[in-house]
Amino acid sequence: MFTRIAGPLLVAGLLVAATPAAQAQTKTTTKKTTTTKTTTQTAAQKAAAAKATAAKAAAAKAAADKAAAEKAAAAAKAAATPPPAPLTEAQASAGVKEALNKGIVKAVQFASEPDGFNLNDDIHIPFPEDAILMKTTLSKFPGMNTVIGTFETQLNRAAEAAAPKAKDIFLNALSNISITDALTLVTSGSTDAATQFLRKSTEAQLIAAFKPDITAAIDQVGAGAAYSKMTSQYNRIPLMTPVQTDLSAYTTQKAVDGLFILLAQEEAKIRKNPAARTSDILKQVFGRK
Repeated sequence: MFTRIAGPLLVAGLLVAATPAAQAQTKTTTKKTTTTKTTTQTAAQKAAAAKATAAKAAAAKAAADKAAAEKAAAAAKAAATPPPAPLTEAQASAGVKEALNKGIVKAVQFASEPDGFNLNDDIHIPFPEDAILMKTTLSKFPGMNTVIGTFETQLNRAAEAAAPKAKDIFLNALSNISITDALTLVTSGSTDAATQFLRKSTEAQLIAAFKPDITAAIDQVGAGAAYSKMTSQYNRIPLMTPVQTDLSAYTTQKAVDGLFILLAQEEAKIRKNPAARTSDILKQVFGRK
């Protein structure tokens, strides 16, 4: 009887005692598996990072090698290309005269067109500076704003009408540029050196030639009549200092100034912009570094 009872109890006790051990062993096995998995993942990540770093280093080295090769090729090309021959005085003279000739033709053409002066902010002839008070005062009177606006447009029309006469004066002056002067002008760092040189030798002649034409044009376009109307009304205002502007002299000087501004712009284009060098001599003279 005792033996029948003790057998099952012994088996049950052994099972109870074995369960914690089995559970502990299972936990230990799971922990080892997780640790092994984590270690495997970390190693893979490190390997991937190392591979990416190596790839970046290789790309950087390739770029550096390419840049070095290009630099070496450029240096070799520069060494293989002989420097241009020194510019001769004859070439400098031909280049300067060609540049000025081209600039003169374009400048006179632009200035002579309808609204060549009037709509060009760079050379537009404004109301005479010493008559600004008259302009401001008369603008308060009915109908005078129209007279003032028309007058300013007429001044520019007079300059446009006289502009063509400048072409021959300019072109004749080119023959007075010496070979030595031409070389100096070509090598100058100023973008309008040739224009300023030409201005010194032609400005007085241009003014003398322009003034009769400007005077005639002022009367022809009606600027003289408008100016007389304005000054007559203004000078009747008590305590106002009479305006005594020489309209012909003022317009003539502004017209000449405008032509030199246009010429300087054309010269600057040739010096700065390769596309503006439309002849072999211009490329040869102004295309040097």
